[in-house]
Amino acid sequence: MSAILMHRRTNRQIHVLVFAGTGEGPALVAALAHAGRGVSVSVVTESAADAYRFADLKNLHVGSFRSFEDLGAHCLTHAADAVVDATHPFALTISAQLHQVCMVHGLPLVRFERPGWSTDRASLLSGVHELAHQPLQGHRVLLALGARHLAAAKQAGQAAGAIVKARVLPTPAAIRLAGAAGFSGDDLAVLRPLRGIRPGAVEAALCRRWAITDVLCRQSGGAADALWSALAESVGFHLWKLKRPSPPDTVPVVQSTQELLTCLDGLSV
Repeated sequence: MSAILMHRRTNRQIHVLVFAGTGEGPALVAALAHAGRGVSVSVVTESAADAYRFADLKNLHVGSFRSFEDLGAHCLTHAADAVVDATHPFALTISAQLHQVCMVHGLPLVRFERPGWSTDRASLLSGVHELAHQPLQGHRVLLALGARHLAAAKQAGQAAGAIVKARVLPTPAAIRLAGAAGFSGDDLAVLRPLRGIRPGAVEAALCRRWAITDVLCRQSGGAADALWSALAESVGFHLWKLKRPSPPDTVPVVQSTQELLTCLDGLSV
């Protein structure tokens, strides 16, 4: 290979396609751009896209993909050299499709995972159904997880003998799902987490008002996971966490921007 060709390959700007779905996305994208990578971002909603409006991007895609074929076409159209899956840990469909697309088209894939939060007052569950087998007779359980899980979680909690309450986000879809699961009135709190002068104060007050003994949330990492882990210690309830899914063994996992940059440096792109 001539010296000119080697120079061109060494200095070619690597293009990274980031699928973002958590609050850590903007920092990851900024770090990639600062390190000289070309970056494109894909998010699902317009509100999520707002965090990237002034970022140094090649492309910003907003919206979901209708099929595996659409997702593959998107990756190829934007000539990605590597793909970063920074979607929510429980966004199983998009993560599975990204893995399949990258396998088919020979694209390196890296999974960004937010570090988990631990507390001595927490137990992991592999699924909502496991709550039914816990010793919860007479306990007061607060469901603080995605609205689509409410119906199954309520059924499991009641099967264990618990009184079940729920907290959902202030969105029409979440409130509608809560109603369909049978939550209303004093059994339902509608609020956005980590708001107010002291983040977590509203959640702590809610737990005390309802005399909550147990909380069910997701092991998602990030601010919400940290909040419930901290409140379990300060308020004194037991925390049940739905274990986050593990990526395929063939997909490298990183937990920081530096790990991501190092991993991308080592990929054959």
